Amino acid sequence: MPKRPTEANASRIRAAFFSDSLPERNGTGAYYHDLLGQLEPHVEALEIFQPLVMKRPPLLSWPMPGDPSQRLVIPDLPRIAKAYRRLRPHIVVGVTPGPFGLLGLYHARRSGATFISAFHTDFEHLARIYWKPFTRFFANGYLRNANRILCKRSATVLVNNSKLEADVHALGAPSVEVMGTPIQRQFLDHPPVPAPEKIRRICFAGRLAAEKNVDRIIEAAKYFPHIDFLIGGDGPLRDTLKESARKIPNVHFVGWLTREQLVELIDRSSLLLLPSKIETFGSVALEAMARGRPALVSANAGIHDWPQLQPGLHTYDNSRPLHESLAEIIENRDPPLHEKAATARRAAIDFNHDTVDQWLGVIRKYSNI
Repeated sequence: MPKRPTEANASRIRAAFFSDSLPERNGTGAYYHDLLGQLEPHVEALEIFQPLVMKRPPLLSWPMPGDPSQRLVIPDLPRIAKAYRRLRPHIVVGVTPGPFGLLGLYHARRSGATFISAFHTDFEHLARIYWKPFTRFFANGYLRNANRILCKRSATVLVNNSKLEADVHALGAPSVEVMGTPIQRQFLDHPPVPAPEKIRRICFAGRLAAEKNVDRIIEAAKYFPHIDFLIGGDGPLRDTLKESARKIPNVHFVGWLTREQLVELIDRSSLLLLPSKIETFGSVALEAMARGRPALVSANAGIHDWPQLQPGLHTYDNSRPLHESLAEIIENRDPPLHEKAATARRAAIDFNHDTVDQWLGVIRKYSNI
């Protein structure tokens, strides 16, 4: 992939990120794993403080809404304090409203570093889907108060979906920046497999959970017996979805995917589906575009906010059956699939460059040096 110089010089800055998400475990975890890899060459130092990957969950931890495999974990305070003193950051980014995010605020205020926060996920909406009213009452009370504390004490709050701006302002944010989403280098640097002339495989990748509407993909597959539907990922609805697809021979579950396996899955496919009920951005659609594959994505996803990405996207109206939208894509060959694929990749590459520049600009703007 051709290199492009960054426009924002932040070479003297040291930055700390605090996140309650495991690296690459969900959209937020993947976002910062990918981002830090691209910011690192342009800053003096950076580090992310987040839960460690462990075989068994710590005793003091609680399940996150929508994904019991992830948990809110009490941070190792002495370990983090020591690493924070060694880093001596100019700026701290609180990524999540859990214990790690709040700890980032504490260290920033204590050390005099600038604190900014990010609002990536509407956890209250997820809690309404997954938790019963009694549990939801306490969970949402905590989330609302934690987000209010973080937003009010931030120099600015970062979102990657413009629809979240009003919510963040209501929580007390002094200003809001709508940020792009980075792409892991692996999706960009390896030449993509040429797009096929016809759609023979369609894929989904993500958590097998209620908000992802995977059941609609299985239903749609019945209308296209000549097309294979590949479903990658794991989650609380795995067994239920597998059972519902048991008699549909063109639906194939491929399990949880590493990033390398996700690249392979996308390369084997002609189109990616993301028909979610809730999708703050839709990073996997951007990753598909980086591999030269267009994506059909729910209209509610934040990825549609970026005009430069529209050439690689199809918009899915959740009020319609998915098979109707798919039929329109399959029947409409203007532009040809290989042309749309090439356009999608170019748009994703440019968007990634712009996102890294944007982040460097924000870090430079708000750092106290």
